[in-house]
Amino acid sequence: MAAAFSIIRAADLKAVPWKNGGGATREIAASPRGSTFDAFDWRVSVADVSAAGAFSVFEGIDRVLTLIEGTEMVLTDADGPRHVLGRWDSLAFAGEKKITAELPHGPTRDFNLMLRRDRVSGSVTVRRDAAALSVAQRSVVLVCALGEFAVEGERLSQGDALVFEAGEHAFLNVEPVSEGAVLIDARIVLKDR
Repeated sequence: MAAAFSIIRAADLKAVPWKNGGGATREIAASPRGSTFDAFDWRVSVADVSAAGAFSVFEGIDRVLTLIEGTEMVLTDADGPRHVLGRWDSLAFAGEKKITAELPHGPTRDFNLMLRRDRVSGSVTVRRDAAALSVAQRSVVLVCALGEFAVEGERLSQGDALVFEAGEHAFLNVEPVSEGAVLIDARIVLKDR
């Protein structure tokens, strides 16, 4: 591996209130580190959603939400579109959208990637198999969403994360350790300014 990485253990994640006060989230990583809701370039978090309601509005932010626990989440845009997410499904949307969530089958947990649109872009991939992940000049956040995964020999249990900043081309070797394990692969790329 061409650069250092850090491991964040699930037990070390602290719950913080949502921007709109309607729930709590656990921030895994953000850039710049320690930045507020109004100042981050990118942010990765996991949120527990126990009741239906409105999402916080984030002007200038692109979001990717992935359902990692629970059966179903229904997201409705005030402009009309309705999206039904099953477990492991993702939805990308603009943070300015007025989105409400319904939980037809009870509480859920979701993985969130937030990207300041004028500075960074990104993507989320759900992985279940061993692979050598190609990484080139970007930030990578890998979160073990189910079971256990090994990343570069480091064991990640459910809820643990690995944050990697690649200054040059590199590979990250990932491998499921337990049957049915799932890894969330979030990539963040700086935009040319």
